[in-house]
Amino acid sequence: MTMNLDHEELHRLLATLAESDIQEFRLEGEDFCLEVKRNLVVTTDSIVSSKRVSSDEIDPPLPQLKVETPAAPSTPPPSVPGSRSDLVEVTAPMVGTFYRAPGPDEPPFVDIGSRISVGQAVCILEAMKLMNELESEVSGEVIEILVENGTPVEFGQVLMRLKPG
Repeated sequence: MTMNLDHEELHRLLATLAESDIQEFRLEGEDFCLEVKRNLVVTTDSIVSSKRVSSDEIDPPLPQLKVETPAAPSTPPPSVPGSRSDLVEVTAPMVGTFYRAPGPDEPPFVDIGSRISVGQAVCILEAMKLMNELESEVSGEVIEILVENGTPVEFGQVLMRLKPG
């Protein structure tokens, strides 16, 4: 059986999981893997938001979402002129707001020229009030960061380019 999730179905699933008491959830399809883990330690300092968040507003703790970018998305991502074939593109796995740092007064996860390893957080995408850390799927060097901090992004949009190695 082939499983495909469109954007609205993914948002409904995440909203349902956020309201449930499910602690861990994993869903795999032919071209995606969705993993949600809850009850991780969350502080107001680690939440990126356009408004001030009080500790009373964080109940229950926000789930951590790890989304592996599909190898061949069902809809082609927006093309970016001048892309190099030797670079790996980090694309947005969902619609959301792009943040380079874990908090407003904290240093960015990565900068141009940063060396990164597999599994290292490279940015946060905020979607439906959930902070989703995007982890690198390759080791290498950050060559380009194509999105400004706090900017809305579309599904499949190229966020940054990495040189593997």
